[in-house]
Amino acid sequence: MKNLLMSAVIILAVFAAFSFKNVEAANFNEKMLRQVQLTDAGGKDIPKIILREDPLDITIFGAPVATQEQMIQFIRLRNPNPKINCSVEDLVRYYYEEGAVENIRADIALCQAIKETGTWNYGGDVTPDQNNFCGLGTTGGGVKGGYFPTPQIGARAHIQHLLVYTSTRPTKRKNVDPRYDHIVNNRRDVFGNVHTWVGLNGIWASPGHNYGQDILSLWQQAQAMLSGKSKVELPRRSTNTPEDIAEDHVQLGLIAYGNKDFVTAEKEFQVAVDATPESTDALWDLALAQEKNGKLDAALKTYDQLLKFRPNFETGYYNRGRIKLLQNDFDGAVKDFKRALQIETRFVDALNEIAVAHFKQGLYDDALNDLQEAAKMNTTNEIVKANLAKLQACVVK
Repeated sequence: MKNLLMSAVIILAVFAAFSFKNVEAANFNEKMLRQVQLTDAGGKDIPKIILREDPLDITIFGAPVATQEQMIQFIRLRNPNPKINCSVEDLVRYYYEEGAVENIRADIALCQAIKETGTWNYGGDVTPDQNNFCGLGTTGGGVKGGYFPTPQIGARAHIQHLLVYTSTRPTKRKNVDPRYDHIVNNRRDVFGNVHTWVGLNGIWASPGHNYGQDILSLWQQAQAMLSGKSKVELPRRSTNTPEDIAEDHVQLGLIAYGNKDFVTAEKEFQVAVDATPESTDALWDLALAQEKNGKLDAALKTYDQLLKFRPNFETGYYNRGRIKLLQNDFDGAVKDFKRALQIETRFVDALNEIAVAHFKQGLYDDALNDLQEAAKMNTTNEIVKANLAKLQACVVK
């Protein structure tokens, strides 16, 4: 028995060591490899407002804060060609109409849809023809989930599914959520008991440790859509606390950033950080502006500070890893990308960047395996598909 247990331990150890390796090394054409350059996925460079509320207190019920125009601009910035069966304007309008009916915050529900669909790029089990914007009925392993006849019905189902989590009252319009009765009858623990977006962690998505926080981070970015404005009306305050100073200067910085005046943006964000050194929102904005201004070492230090105060922020690790990649610190970059993947297991861009780092190190088998895993993770990511095709073309049959 002891020998059997020892054998099992050895097998598990070997599997763990090689689970991300090819069983058989590929034979590459060295001449062709020298002509290949893998494409990186790019940085995440959308700034955000400072969130004065505690994320734990932001409710699912309520009126939207971001405008429809901000949501339209945000969606188009993230994906100029979303795979939806209506215009972006119509989709946003549907969410705001359906959210108003049930008193669900439509702007944050749209941010949840952005997270669930990859800003309507899809790539998982759900396909665009389903009009399923929140993974309703999708449990993985090829289970596609619910189909809805129109985008508006898909938006209504999403809003109604949020309602059944946060309230026990019936829907005001005819119920179209195929999972509504399941929650009512089989999930009495959550039926009407989840009142905040962070409360969805581990419930809507599994493991989903930062699920609600990620949605709220998108919401902050949506509210930062101020490009084209030359000024912003700052509130008249009876006080002038450090938090007030930070909020005002971030607003000024967002105007500059949206108009591509990154020098001014950096100055304003720095004032905000000086006022509130532990504000991860202000630190994020500052790091982005420093990157835009080519100050990579300064941006690295800012990301270090940000991650000190928010150690489970996957996008912070991702952006820091990209700077390390640019500076040829390949091991450091891979470490950061892997940390991002530990937090968000379907972070396909992080896996693509690992492949880029491995390729630059001459670890071509590792790079090939990384891209194969990324292609399985997201079947529609064009950068991953192109990189995989480039590397596969260099394999000698």
